[in-house]
Amino acid sequence: MEDNEGEVVVSVEGPGYSDNLTVHSKYNCHFIDPDTMRSLEQEISVSRTLQRGTYILRIKSGAFGYRSEPSLQGEPIVLLWIYGGKVVNQQTGIEVAATWISLNGYSDMLRLEVREAATVCAFFFDTYLEDNQGEVTLSVTRI
Repeated sequence: MEDNEGEVVVSVEGPGYSDNLTVHSKYNCHFIDPDTMRSLEQEISVSRTLQRGTYILRIKSGAFGYRSEPSLQGEPIVLLWIYGGKVVNQQTGIEVAATWISLNGYSDMLRLEVREAATVCAFFFDTYLEDNQGEVTLSVTRI
C-alpha cells in the first residue's frame, strides 16, 4: 500500500445542510490480498478480454437482489474491475493500468478507451450469499 497517496474530498450540500467527507487513499482503503484478488478474478467474476478500441459498457437487463423476499426489489447494479493493460475511463481522462467502476442503473454507462488489451471482470459484493437472487446482463459494445 506504499504507492497509495492523496485523498478525495466529498462535499454534501443541500438546503440548510453542507458537509465534507475526506477519503484518504491510504487510511480509508480496504486492502485486498493477492489470494483474494486471484479468487475474484478466477472463481467469482465473469470476465472478458477487451482489445484495443473504444467501448461502451452498460447494464442491459436484470437486477441484483440482496434478499429473496418478494417485497424487496433488486437493483440494476454491477461492479467492474478492469486491469492488465492501459485504459482510459472517458469520465476521468486518465490512463491507468487498473481501475474499479460501479454501474448503477440502466442509464449509467462507462465509456472506456482500451489502449492495450485489458480484462474486465464483473461481479457483486455481499456479506450473505444464500438469499441473493437475480442476475445482470452487461452490454459491452465496441464503437
